[in-house]
Amino acid sequence: MKATIRALGTEFQEILETFNVHNITSCGVSRTKHSPAQHALLGLAAVLPFAAFIATLVLCCMHSSAKKRAREALLISREPPPVAASNNSVPTRLRRLEGKTVLVTGGTAGMGLEIALDLAHRGARVIIACPFEEEGTNARKQIVDETGNENIVFKLLDLGSLKSVRKFAADILKTEERLDVLINNAGIGVPGDFLTADGMNFIMQVNYYGTFLLCILLLPLLKKTGQPGEPARILLTTSLLHRFGQVDINNLNKTDYWYKLQIYANSKLCLISIAMEMSKRLEGTNVVINNVDPGAVGTKIFESGNKYVGYFLIVLINFLFKTTRQGAQTALHVALDKKAGEVNGGYFQNCEISKAVKKAYCEKSSKMLWEES
Repeated sequence: MKATIRALGTEFQEILETFNVHNITSCGVSRTKHSPAQHALLGLAAVLPFAAFIATLVLCCMHSSAKKRAREALLISREPPPVAASNNSVPTRLRRLEGKTVLVTGGTAGMGLEIALDLAHRGARVIIACPFEEEGTNARKQIVDETGNENIVFKLLDLGSLKSVRKFAADILKTEERLDVLINNAGIGVPGDFLTADGMNFIMQVNYYGTFLLCILLLPLLKKTGQPGEPARILLTTSLLHRFGQVDINNLNKTDYWYKLQIYANSKLCLISIAMEMSKRLEGTNVVINNVDPGAVGTKIFESGNKYVGYFLIVLINFLFKTTRQGAQTALHVALDKKAGEVNGGYFQNCEISKAVKKAYCEKSSKMLWEES
C-alpha cells in the first residue's frame, strides 16, 4: 500500500511539473516562455488546479506519516517527567539555557508558541514577536504562567511592512546584549492576493522578504554573540510545499497565480535557496543558518486565507499529520543540538539532516535571488 501511494505521489508531482505555470531551466529559474503545446497543457491544468495541489500534498505526505509520527513520538518520549511539583519544574536532563537569548517570530501561537514554551522551560530569555498586541500580551502571560520564567518579552513585528521590520530590528540591537538563536517561524498562508504598501506580494513579503531583511539587520548582534564551537544560529522555517515552488526572478511578486498556494510554495522555496547562498557568506563568522521543515502541521497559518479552504486544510492535516508540539521538535533540535550547530546551509526534517528538492540547490538561481533581494 505504501509503495502504491508513493508511486502515485511521484506521478502526481511529475504531472504538476509538466503543467507548471513557468518554463524552468535546469537550475529552476523561470524564463516565462511557453510553446503552443505548453499553453494547451496549462489550460487543461487550470481546470482543477487546487484539487490537484491538495491531492498531491496528501499523497506526498501519507506514505511517510507513520515514520514521522514514530520519530516525533520517540523524540518527545525521551524527555523525563518533571522532578518537582511546581509550575517552574522542568525535566532534569533538558539542556539549560540560562544566559541565552532566543528570538521567535510568530512565537505567540501554534508551533511558534510551542517552541517559545520549551525554550522558556529551559531558562532562556525568550523574545516573541507578532503584529497583534492582544495575542502577544496573552501569549507572554501564558508562557510565564506555565513555565515560571519571567524573562519573556513581547515585541510588535509586522513582517508585511519593511518599516516595521527595520524599527523592530533597531529596537533589538539597542536593547539586547546578545542573540544566540533567531528562529524565523512566522509565516502567512493563503490570504487575499494583493500588494503591500512596499509594492510586494503580501505572502512573499511576510514569508520571504521581511524574514530575509530581519536576518540581515540582526546579523551584527548574531556575529557578536557567536563563539568558536558555539555559533549563533539562524533558523528559517520552510515547508514540504516548497517542492511545488518556482524561483521566478522576474515575477517574484506576481499576484495572479491560478491558485494562491503557488505563491506560498514559491516563498518557501526562496527561503531554502537564500539560506544556501547566505551560508557561504557566513563562513568564518561563528553564525550558521539552516532550514527547518516541520512537515504537515495543523496551524493557524491556514486560517489566514479563505475561511472554507483553511478549515478544510486544518481538518485534513489534523487528521493525517502532526500536532503543533510534534511540528516544533525539529526547530528545537536545530536550535539546541550541538551537532546541528556544526551544520551550515542545511535542510532538516524530522530532527535530522535531509534533502530539499533539487532545484533549491542551484547556485545560479540562489545568487540571482540574493542580488534581487
